Amino acid sequence: MTALNHSPLTRSIVAAGLALVGTLASFAATTTPAHAGGIERYQAQLSAALESPKVKVVNGVVWKCAGAACTGEVDGSRPLNACIKVAKAFGPLSVFTGPKGAFTADELAQCNAKAG
Repeated sequence: MTALNHSPLTRSIVAAGLALVGTLASFAATTTPAHAGGIERYQAQLSAALESPKVKVVNGVVWKCAGAACTGEVDGSRPLNACIKVAKAFGPLSVFTGPKGAFTADELAQCNAKAG
């Protein structure tokens, strides 16, 4: 077996390269948001359950409702706007939850009122 003799400069360059790769990897891991399955979802509870499951495209997002439970991917619009559009499509909501948590009673009342 032949022993490799590397100069101190070569070892320093390799060590610096590995340190840079490690730094970039750890930075990427801490700045990338963690999502279940990589997809953020809105969840809604209808005030009155549907008689049969329904699927509708709301603002370019497929929403699926079965009974009183509905889900749809986050579409980039403000959560209040998404809530209003879902309430218009399926009926008044008793719960609306987005990536930042559930709506308060006041936010939900505003959503349902604007969905009219």
